[in-house]
Amino acid sequence: MKLADTDRILLRFFHELQDYFNLLAGSLLRIFQHPFYYREFTIQFDKLGFSSLFICTLTGLFSGMVMALQSLVQLKPFAATSYVGGMVAVTMVKELGPVLAALMVAGRVGSAITAELGTMAVTEQVDAMRVEGTDIIKRLVVPRLKAMLLALPLLTIVTDMVSICGGYIMSAGYHINPIMYVNGLPQFMQFQDLIEGVLKPAFFGVIIAITACYVGLKTTGGAAGVGESAKKAVVLSSVLILICDFFLTKIFVTLRG
Repeated sequence: MKLADTDRILLRFFHELQDYFNLLAGSLLRIFQHPFYYREFTIQFDKLGFSSLFICTLTGLFSGMVMALQSLVQLKPFAATSYVGGMVAVTMVKELGPVLAALMVAGRVGSAITAELGTMAVTEQVDAMRVEGTDIIKRLVVPRLKAMLLALPLLTIVTDMVSICGGYIMSAGYHINPIMYVNGLPQFMQFQDLIEGVLKPAFFGVIIAITACYVGLKTTGGAAGVGESAKKAVVLSSVLILICDFFLTKIFVTLRG
């Protein structure tokens, strides 16, 4: 690869990165500005939140059951199966719950947002709105961002609760007393864990919404371009969620220390 090619790739990367953060900053600044587009926000919250409830519930149920099964196998030789409830809760609330819910929503909702905005972009609806003087970020991005900021933490809470119930379903098959299971929760869980489990989805929601909107608005190439953009948005969102999860965990660990 020639030096000129490397230079061109780097310039394109930093240009894309600048545009991404410009969209992020512009969206965050417009959240509390008029007009609020309440109807659009309600529609997006229904699409992003309630439509993802089933997949998040299913994910939480089986994740909790798997975690409980693995914990029971590991703890049984030490006669410490009474701690299985706490292990399931702390693992799901702090890490797996937020990440799994975010990945499910990124795959289901992120691709839908990208496809919707991408179709509007390739059919020149976005250009028509700009000609009319409409603020594209305020009209198209902010309602989706606000809906995601509200929906994803709620979906994560549901995922965590269902996973804990799923953990008990599996534990009951190993004759774990429900009181023993519940009493194990506060032995591992702290209030800071609950805060961490709600803050992470908020960051993940920003990543999903901004990434999907950014890729969607940049879509070109007709129907084939819309498909490529949807795939790109899901992959990019998933990678950014995992990277962000590491740094957020590092920050929370440092603050505790």
